[in-house]
Amino acid sequence: MKKLLLGASAIVAVAALTNSAFAADLAARPYTKAPVYTAPAQVYNWTGFYIGGHVGGAFGDSSSIAGDGGRFMGGVQGGADYQFATNWVVGVEAQYSWMGSNNTGRAFPNGTLVTANNDQLGSVTGRLGYTWGPALLYAKGGYAWKDNSNIGVSNTGIAQPFTTSGNAKDGYTVGAGLEYMFAPSWSAKVEYQYYNFGNTTVSSLAIPTGGASYNNDEHTVKAGLNYRFGWGGPEVAKY
Repeated sequence: MKKLLLGASAIVAVAALTNSAFAADLAARPYTKAPVYTAPAQVYNWTGFYIGGHVGGAFGDSSSIAGDGGRFMGGVQGGADYQFATNWVVGVEAQYSWMGSNNTGRAFPNGTLVTANNDQLGSVTGRLGYTWGPALLYAKGGYAWKDNSNIGVSNTGIAQPFTTSGNAKDGYTVGAGLEYMFAPSWSAKVEYQYYNFGNTTVSSLAIPTGGASYNNDEHTVKAGLNYRFGWGGPEVAKY
């Protein structure tokens, strides 16, 4: 029995030494770096209602009855957009603007001056845009309205009798702009918008030719800010 126990002990000792040597020959387990966390890509949703305000300038041209000087303008807008086919946005917008006075008018060599002062503009337009990320590039067009032109004819500062024709309050407008969603529910835009109200003919004996025809065009450049309510749900993360 003693010999048997000694033999068993010897076998166990040899096995332990063999296993230790084998373990020492094994390569160290390689270090695996933890995967880097990638933040989810943000998906922007343009669907919903919005309201906002704008400021900018309005300009006539060389044939405008109000003259070609610039005027300050400011106003409000509101509308609704619907995003479809991933990157396309269609919508409708109503806009109203106030403008500063401009009576530089049109002067004649005999001292006669024809002036006009349209100080309000409005529009209801459709718009179509293409969006990528937080940016939206769009075109717009539709109905335009203006208040009275407040036309006057004077000679050396004295008011003269006159008549007008074609002094329409209704017209059309077209434009384009870029809008950027810089925070949840907030977007900013820059926009060019052209208004056309046809021509107005002013007839007066004080005008050397007996009358003159002018356009009622307005070229406007605006910067605006919108608050978006949204009906398409909150922005979602895309992994």
